[in-house]
Amino acid sequence: MSTLSVERAKTHRMASRGRAGGNRPSIRVAAIGGGSGLSTLLRGLRQYVASPNQEECAEGLCLISDLAAVVTVTDNGGSSGRLRRDFNMLPPGDLRNCMVALSEDEHLISRLFRHRFKGGEGLEGHSFGNLFVAALQEMTGDFAQAIKLASQVLAARGHIYPVTDANVSLAARMDDGSIVEGETEITASHKRIVELMLDPPEAQPLPETLEAIERADLITVGPGSLFTSVITNLLVQGIPEALASSKAVRVYICNLMTQANESIHLSASQHIERIYEHTRQPVFDYALINTAPVSQAVLQRYAVEHAAPIEADIDRIEALGVRCMTGNFAAEGDVLRHDAAPVAQAVLRLGLLGRPRAE
Repeated sequence: MSTLSVERAKTHRMASRGRAGGNRPSIRVAAIGGGSGLSTLLRGLRQYVASPNQEECAEGLCLISDLAAVVTVTDNGGSSGRLRRDFNMLPPGDLRNCMVALSEDEHLISRLFRHRFKGGEGLEGHSFGNLFVAALQEMTGDFAQAIKLASQVLAARGHIYPVTDANVSLAARMDDGSIVEGETEITASHKRIVELMLDPPEAQPLPETLEAIERADLITVGPGSLFTSVITNLLVQGIPEALASSKAVRVYICNLMTQANESIHLSASQHIERIYEHTRQPVFDYALINTAPVSQAVLQRYAVEHAAPIEADIDRIEALGVRCMTGNFAAEGDVLRHDAAPVAQAVLRLGLLGRPRAE
């Protein structure tokens, strides 16, 4: 199968999916992940979701009829980790970032949710948004309901679901046979991860999480730390099966750079192979791969951590039965991030194209 380019995708008709009304195509999207990668993607997808106060849509701007973020809940460090220990609650950090990314207005209130206290006994290092969610959790006794209410305050253009409401933690079997427990401890280890495990292993997904995956026309996985932002979601019972049986277009958004202690020396195809080792079945139709060069200045900054651009080994990816869309999906700054706008445009094109046909 040949590589599907962004330009080639533009030439396909975009009216083969469900309709929101008239001749306007409309699709339902579920985005799975965590960390800054998921929130970056959501910031791009948000532009295609109608505002709660919007009566009419400009052409193309209401392409997404339903947007759901499915978010990992294994963080045990920083403000989230402290709240987790103090209040016996799930970590709110990644979900808070998703709320801000989907916020109707990324100004005062979203800035308030991002605000991190610089001082104060017991407050220093805490995010206001995390504390707000903790307060709602204590009031309602339901973490998922707390996230829903906080999202309403921010007028989020989408739904945000923790992948599970079980109080889960991570453990990893390393290449020397040792077991490292805790997400923070795993990312700090200098050993290679062989297998990631969830504790308790029988953790179940929220019904709303499964429903979001089942009703989706387009499902994205990533970008984000291979093990601690992506695979962690796929360890929850029922999630791999839901992905495997879904009729949606399933897209893996590959990271731009390898990551210390998680994916050093792994190519793009090896990222997919590591995911499949944990899902135990293929779950992707497409992979979105950056093939644009990275500046020497950025390469030098990442070289300190022995990180490098992920090799786009297209032939090996397509040998796995995964079609590739390549292009320039990177934005350079203090750190290298995915460029939200072109990534969102690319995955939506794939969602409208439908699943690739066998050649």
